[in-house]
Amino acid sequence: MIAVTGATGNIGSTLVRTLADAGEQVVALSRGERPVTLPEGVVHRRTDIGDPDALAAAVAGARALFLLITGPQLTEGPAPSELLEAVAAQGVRRVVFVSSQGAVTRPGSAGYARTLDIEKALAASDLEWTVLRPSGFASNTYAWIEPIRGDHPVTAPFADVPLPTVDPADIAAVAAVALREDGHHAQTYTLTGPELITPRTQVRHLAEALGHPIPFREVSREEAYINMIRFMPAPVADHTLDILGSPVPAEQQITPDIEAVLGRPPRSYREWAERNATAFRTPITPALQA
Repeated sequence: MIAVTGATGNIGSTLVRTLADAGEQVVALSRGERPVTLPEGVVHRRTDIGDPDALAAAVAGARALFLLITGPQLTEGPAPSELLEAVAAQGVRRVVFVSSQGAVTRPGSAGYARTLDIEKALAASDLEWTVLRPSGFASNTYAWIEPIRGDHPVTAPFADVPLPTVDPADIAAVAAVALREDGHHAQTYTLTGPELITPRTQVRHLAEALGHPIPFREVSREEAYINMIRFMPAPVADHTLDILGSPVPAEQQITPDIEAVLGRPPRSYREWAERNATAFRTPITPALQA
């Protein structure tokens, strides 16, 4: 059995389907009630990764764990070694952890300290482990759903700074391989999209997918910060804006890791927009984070 934290998010929901389609027994873990839809045979368990005992109970019987931290857990919570010991005591032998590219490109950032601590705890453990370090998610543009439906301008800072945005479905696909197959122990994969793309170009691709123009307004860093701290810790908002506005060379590098693991190139933002255009037309509000 494979346990998936963040099972209702943009990575987790796709990963649950992928694993179930491959014939795996899956337990979907989330803090809320049972997700609206789950593939047939998938078990839902409610848990909080901030509580090692609750997490341990939720993963009982699983041999592998997909670990993703969001919200307050990005900057606070129990010691990573305590979490890992708790799940290992229940039989988990393999962990695939979603870290961030910024954990190594911005190692001094307070927003990445806990992420790095989890990476270090995995390396020091007896578990099989794989670390995924994605760049910014294509799905972060779900933040534009409300203005697009209301025919208002979408907003973003640093409109013409390009970054290699990654499709969360590609992160899920790499995670599925690392969870199910041998050969990925002690590997760290940096996951990016196939091209550098700016927020302004993302708006254009999304408009093309929807078949109508989308007005766009560039905002200041300060205005963007105020919006971002509504759904993420302040240190995380700070380092995210640092990357968006002043990326270092490594943050603009397109990596080969997705193709190396999956045997195909990563999907582009245009492909993501075409596949997810319906979400911008219907009253469904997907998660903003992984």
